[in-house]
Amino acid sequence: MTVEPESLRAVAVSVAREAADWLRSARPAGRIPVSATKSSPTDPVTAFDTAVQQLLRDRLHELRPEDGFVGEEGGDEPGGSGVVWVVDPIDGTVNFMYGLPAYAVSVAARVGTTVLAGCVINVVSAEEFSAARGLGATRRESAATEPTRLQVPTAPPLDQALVATGFSYDLDTRLRQAAAVGRLLSHVRDVRRFGAASLDLCAVAAGRVDAYVEQGLQPWDLAAGGLVAEEAGAVVLGVDGGAADQRLVLASVPGLAQPLAALVGRCGF
Repeated sequence: MTVEPESLRAVAVSVAREAADWLRSARPAGRIPVSATKSSPTDPVTAFDTAVQQLLRDRLHELRPEDGFVGEEGGDEPGGSGVVWVVDPIDGTVNFMYGLPAYAVSVAARVGTTVLAGCVINVVSAEEFSAARGLGATRRESAATEPTRLQVPTAPPLDQALVATGFSYDLDTRLRQAAAVGRLLSHVRDVRRFGAASLDLCAVAAGRVDAYVEQGLQPWDLAAGGLVAEEAGAVVLGVDGGAADQRLVLASVPGLAQPLAALVGRCGF
């Protein structure tokens, strides 16, 4: 089967739209109950997380039966084609539970460690971000609208940068991160915490924030949104300028990445 990035993007967009449409219509009013927890008592799973992941798994298997699958809710499959789909069925589960309008379906295709295509859809607004490696990133207001090409803006001075971040569900890690963010605050314009890593990364791509920094991200948190940010012209890096991974993800407009990376290191990230 093809591994062309544009073809993989079309698949990612198709299945992400179906999943987002289903979740938007299926979510009842009010607060959603927790069905299980993962890394800590504050790291929830709902019945909707598992249902959306199963929908994505089924559709991807129908469209590309030889591909592998990795999802936040488990049940990994290695596949045989070399392409692996990396899926977060609901990125921002706590937001989803409480009815906060910032949660997303995130779908990406990778070969080895290289992400080739991805799509992130804000379920509530239907805003859609997608990218194919080497072919750019786009944004749509909804599936019914025409795409616009994303290009990050020029870098502000470091002390005028608006930086998004997030926190671990592990209490000790969260306290260390909060202390680091406290030290960061006096060196930048301000900090925002939206609660969905994929949407944070797309916010960098769309110029809504100047940078995003977080520790503890898993592959499904980073894959699609990270590619959208890169293809929009952002710099995405990790510890000591290496690849972004669980230890550190820093995404920013060019010209800001190096001074911000040095700053977050001094702040204790």
